[in-house]
Amino acid sequence: MTDAPTGAPDLILHGGRFTTLDRANPNADAAAVKDGVFTAVGSAREIIPTAGPQTKIIDLGGRRVVPGLIDSHTHVIRGGLNYNMELRWDGVPSLADAMAMLKTQAADTPPPQWVRVVGGFTRHQFAEKRLPTLDEINAAAPETPVFILHLYDRALLNRAALRAVGYTKDTPNPPGGEIQRDASGEPTGMLIAQPNAMILYSTLAKGPKLPEEYQLNSTRHFMRELNRLGVTSVIDAGGGFQNYPDDYEIIEKLHEDGQLTVRLAYNLFTQKPKEELNDFKTWGKQVRPGQGDDYYRHNGAGEMLVYSAADFEDFRQPRPDMPANMETDLEPVIRQLVEQRWPWRLHATYNETIDRALDVYEKVNQDMPFDGLHWFFDHAETISERNIDRIAALGGGIAVQHRMMYQAEDFAERYGAEALADSPPISKMLAAGIPVGAGTDATRVASYNPWVSLSWLVTGKSLGGRPRTGRRDA
Repeated sequence: MTDAPTGAPDLILHGGRFTTLDRANPNADAAAVKDGVFTAVGSAREIIPTAGPQTKIIDLGGRRVVPGLIDSHTHVIRGGLNYNMELRWDGVPSLADAMAMLKTQAADTPPPQWVRVVGGFTRHQFAEKRLPTLDEINAAAPETPVFILHLYDRALLNRAALRAVGYTKDTPNPPGGEIQRDASGEPTGMLIAQPNAMILYSTLAKGPKLPEEYQLNSTRHFMRELNRLGVTSVIDAGGGFQNYPDDYEIIEKLHEDGQLTVRLAYNLFTQKPKEELNDFKTWGKQVRPGQGDDYYRHNGAGEMLVYSAADFEDFRQPRPDMPANMETDLEPVIRQLVEQRWPWRLHATYNETIDRALDVYEKVNQDMPFDGLHWFFDHAETISERNIDRIAALGGGIAVQHRMMYQAEDFAERYGAEALADSPPISKMLAAGIPVGAGTDATRVASYNPWVSLSWLVTGKSLGGRPRTGRRDA
């Protein structure tokens, strides 16, 4: 252990509430910091006299002090590039309020930009318990393109947005999605994800991007917002249409200029179906896990490893069956990652997907032992006890998020309240000795606000409690 810095502290915080987890001194009201290290935690009477001429002293006014929060699954790099372009409905209590915000934003948005409402809300939070109609969106924004993404299940586009993306009567449905049409065959503006969300994300990607200087500003604003909420570190889980290295240039420039205000470890998310193995072979020659420094470093592969294993969750629809080629696609990628000694994470909502992935992992491990290589599943809402034990035996982990804050009603309607109460089964994961990480999965599904996630964990998941439904306090 490194010796604590000596001399007068750089900073003293007093008049606050600290929980120390030290049984001999469980509560404190002051702390001293020097060179980024806590040098004393105790009473103001003891600590304030240690101040020197240059010590900054802050009276906390009775506030609770918490450690910097770490979000183990978020999409800060992609979210930062788009933050200044998005209208957020997180926690908006009524659809009437949301539509008033939309109308104001449409009037303030210069062409050719769109109004984007992307994630962090659900129809269940609104007093009206519904989404806006297409007629309401067109009335609020007759000229400015509007794109509204609701979870993984649908997107709503006004007529201006349909013109901007070029969807017409002659546009075919893409694989895995539906362009809803009226009686004459014209697109209505409703895009349905069946069974996956690629139609939603590919349509969103058609929107104009911000110029580089605006992307830098947007990312800084997003990091500042995370800092405001107490987040100091994140693991970026990659993302669809977030290409390496091109879409990492902004975050890397901010890092080079010393302007990152969150510590960021990033995973690389494969981008092209049928070319996943080549992606990881190529990236393995460009970057290695751990490369970087405390503020910006490479973290491994995922959360997408192969497209045939992507079980996007939409609890309004039946569980999608993964294709028969999932295992034959996944196995060579896992072998490549083990050979490169790359940690990985895999998006897996359903137990059935996890079960099939574990078959591959166990097979690879037999002749290419993982030997402590870090890997885990993301989400795991319906994982079984048997598969929890299989993960523990292989030395893996699980990262959970608060997606049930937004989809619990739909899940309960399809699978029942008893299944909801155990989704995901965090207590069973912990009992099996599995490392469990917590995060938000922001920004396209859930809110980036960590306190929404913590509220769900404490009030919905602790002590066997059931996840709350219809929450509005994002």
